[in-house]
Amino acid sequence: MLDISVLGPLQVICRGVPVVPTAAKPRKVLALLALSPDRFVSVESLMEELWEERQPRSAATTLQTYILHLRGLLATALADGPDRTGAGPVEVKDVLVTKPGGYLLHTYGGRVDVREYEARAAAGHRAMAADDFAAAAATFREALDLWQGRTLIDVQTGPRLTAEALHLEESRLSLLGRRIEADLNLGRHHEILGELAGLCTEYPLDETFHGQYMAALCRTGRRGRALEVYARLRLVMKRELGLEPSPAVARLQHTILSGGPGIDWEPGAGSWAAGPQLLRAG
Repeated sequence: MLDISVLGPLQVICRGVPVVPTAAKPRKVLALLALSPDRFVSVESLMEELWEERQPRSAATTLQTYILHLRGLLATALADGPDRTGAGPVEVKDVLVTKPGGYLLHTYGGRVDVREYEARAAAGHRAMAADDFAAAAATFREALDLWQGRTLIDVQTGPRLTAEALHLEESRLSLLGRRIEADLNLGRHHEILGELAGLCTEYPLDETFHGQYMAALCRTGRRGRALEVYARLRLVMKRELGLEPSPAVARLQHTILSGGPGIDWEPGAGSWAAGPQLLRAG
């Protein structure tokens, strides 16, 4: 009955009717509840999100006002929206539920994009563990296609929402790396070169994307370009962080320089090792 999307703009739809408020603070409250659907969210967490450490004396009363505003939007949707689930009459207090010390947003089995993302990601990891790289790549793509932009891109996030959004973004980047790893294992190095070039530009300090780009370039016989990618990464890391690239990336560069027997991406290991396949052109 309650469909929730947070992987991009905030969308909460009750019986086909959008219920996201336009005012910034009620929007924050709904966003924090939407990130924990069917789970308890404490008043303390909501207040921290709204006011951080500068909570006014009227904070509790003001929060209750925001909850009433959200319930008003939900009540309108429940009255106006068609019941396509067969749930029958539902009271607004059973959708936005008051619990001792907090609240809970009850979805009644509605679609939640984060849940779908996590389920497909888990299926992709299982496929990778079974060396079914085709299924893994396809499932990871399905998970990543659920993203419509940066998490809660249209919400003014406080500390709690910022932390949740960062966690989801890190998960997305990790999953993207795993999908590319699956594609490399499938020999799709030509197809992903352009994507990796863009990712290395967007994330100039990300060693995984740079290592994968170097590996893909080597597979197409472009060792010189792979070494240029390493040199650029090393320059940026030294300038921005005062660090050298990790031993894994450095070993990859050394193997390319030494003209060894090849370079093989180790699935799931996050490192590169000598092997016969990767430097073959074609």
